[in-house]
Amino acid sequence: MARPPPPPPGTVWDEPIASCPLVFVDLEMTGLDVERDRVIEVCVERVVGTEVTAKFVSLVNPEIAYSNSDIHGIVPAMTDVAPTFANISQNVLQILDGAVFVAHGAQFDVAFLRAECARIGITFERTHYIDTLVLSRRSFALQGHSLDELCKHFGIVRPAAHRAEHDVWAMRKVWDLAIAELKPESTRELWEVRIGERVARSHLIRICELSLKGNKPITVTYRPRRKPAEHFDFVVTSIISELDPPRVLGYQLPGRGRRELRADRVLSVEPAKAGTP
Repeated sequence: MARPPPPPPGTVWDEPIASCPLVFVDLEMTGLDVERDRVIEVCVERVVGTEVTAKFVSLVNPEIAYSNSDIHGIVPAMTDVAPTFANISQNVLQILDGAVFVAHGAQFDVAFLRAECARIGITFERTHYIDTLVLSRRSFALQGHSLDELCKHFGIVRPAAHRAEHDVWAMRKVWDLAIAELKPESTRELWEVRIGERVARSHLIRICELSLKGNKPITVTYRPRRKPAEHFDFVVTSIISELDPPRVLGYQLPGRGRRELRADRVLSVEPAKAGTP
């Protein structure tokens, strides 16, 4: 399968993480079939840095009968008096405009928003977005990466699980934990975290190239397959860019043990502290 093209240059994707507008999105639905089921709750929260700059939360009248309320607890009596998606669509789209879309299992949320918009004659598409499920799978060696499992593992207590506003709150906690591991400079780097596609983050490759050129040690955070992340000082001796994914070769300090790192499994790279041999 061909890899998707990256986000266009010179957009919000190249802004520093601290100033990039992000919109965290969570939807609750009547079921899992995009063609048949409907959105019954939405939360979109626009964040810049640590500040929430806009937020919209609402139950949604799906305009169809449904009975599957076991997971989220949203029963028809609650949504019968709620606005339809047509009534709230502009609130949602206005907050999404010009921001990076972030969701847990994001492809699912994009598909449902696309379908809801199409039903009211609006074209909605997000070809580029960030999935906190993918970030979690790269960052943490866990058995499962559902939001429920992540909340349990990290002690994130939601007032109500599977309600849109509380899931967005939990997702932002997961985001912060993943960012602490991945240390990206821009959201483009996070888009390049693509589990199963063997993609190496271009910014990290550039740092490794500079380290090789200057013969300067670096501090690497690396997570081998199914193992927790390792942190070590490393001297790059060569980069094999023609392999897929590229390999970074060198030796680990202080013991000078030889290592071959798969570039897509490198979580972060920083200059080694002064005094590192």
